[in-house]
Amino acid sequence: MKKTIYLAGGCFWGCQKYFDRLPGVVETQVGYANGHTEAPTYEQVKHENTGHAETVRVVYDDAVLPLRDLLSAYGRVIDPTTKDRQGGDVGHQYRTGIYYEEEADGQIARDFLKDLGAQYDQPIVVEAEKLTQFFPAEEYHQKYLEKNPGGYCHIHFDD
Repeated sequence: MKKTIYLAGGCFWGCQKYFDRLPGVVETQVGYANGHTEAPTYEQVKHENTGHAETVRVVYDDAVLPLRDLLSAYGRVIDPTTKDRQGGDVGHQYRTGIYYEEEADGQIARDFLKDLGAQYDQPIVVEAEKLTQFFPAEEYHQKYLEKNPGGYCHIHFDD
């Protein structure tokens, strides 16, 4: 069964490439989630304190990749103890977050974060919140690292 979750893990370029590689991921789209303005542009998110997080909308086949497994993969490419920063990207738009549409997914996210917290000495700062809004990013951001293989990415790939 196809399901959707929204994952913020710093710069959305590398996150999208990472999620696209996971068996069971059907499609991804980068965008801006859970801010306080309507349909922001990248420049607005970057410079105007819109409150949005760079986020990847992940559509996945729950029979192939259960949400808990998808979140475990997500946990391997973020620093869950660093607020408003991942890699070289700093700012509130680069915060980490799990944004869900269904409350059952929210409970899975909260349980995952609780278990993740047992692996760290510092508090986990990943948000687990109901999705309030998601606006797709501009086309040039979609599959950015496929279009620009040498582009910046805080996630290290072996290819």
